[in-house]
Amino acid sequence: MTTTPPASPYAVAGLLLGASAIGLAPILVRLSEIGPVATAFQRLFLALPALALWAWWSKPKPAEDSRAPQAGKWIVLAGAFFAADLAVWHWSITLTSVANATLLANLAPILVMLGAWLLFREQVTRRFVLALAVALVGVGLLMGERLHYVRAQLVGDALGVLTAAFYAGYLLTVARLRRRVSTAAIMLGSSATGAALLLPLAVASGENLWPASAPGWVVLATLALVSHVAGQGLITWALAHLPASYGSVTLLWQPVAAAGLAWVLLAEPMGALQVIGAALVLIGIVLVRRAKNLRS
Repeated sequence: MTTTPPASPYAVAGLLLGASAIGLAPILVRLSEIGPVATAFQRLFLALPALALWAWWSKPKPAEDSRAPQAGKWIVLAGAFFAADLAVWHWSITLTSVANATLLANLAPILVMLGAWLLFREQVTRRFVLALAVALVGVGLLMGERLHYVRAQLVGDALGVLTAAFYAGYLLTVARLRRRVSTAAIMLGSSATGAALLLPLAVASGENLWPASAPGWVVLATLALVSHVAGQGLITWALAHLPASYGSVTLLWQPVAAAGLAWVLLAEPMGALQVIGAALVLIGIVLVRRAKNLRS
């Protein structure tokens, strides 16, 4: 059985801040002037200069530096998982409702829980399962009346589930990498890998790679720097100090943050059910924080 550090309050705060930052991503994807895969590519590509500067500035510890070459293939795998997650999720949004795509993508904690149990031998208690169920019900209520079933959108719904699988793979890979590799190295390597994989997909799909206006560039730059560098960077850092299963449940704060930001920025109102859903997500996160599987 592997050893996971006790949950740090700083790591929890970092995870919540990171989830809030990536909660801005669906809004920015909606505002983007270019296609879904091209937007995913630019999210990673435009982040590379900042990530390279971060990696240059933060010198790795000797233990991290000595193990980095052996971790290279896992960083590439993390990048492949993340690229697939972005591409599939963005396509899912175009083929089904945003609510369906968001809800199905947030099934990732279930897959992370199973993967952490099978691969890392993290304990899964009844209390943890109950807390996860409460949080997922909260996400469902948060989506509210926007959730609907349409047979013609089944492909998009299936892509939403596939998104959850890819993101679960990314989180599990990063959680293991963070025990021996710096956050900056993981972010730079995985982002470069993801951008290299997404570029030919965007070109093959015939999407425009460049926005036509200055506001379009601002949207992409915000997606790269706020959602990816800051948001995903905080999440990657926090996963060194938290069990993978706990971290994945805490990330259910993302749709809560997205709903709140849409309310403020896009004037999308939050009804009573959505407020109750947000409260249930928060209760679920608190219950998981108190669960006894915070060490594996």
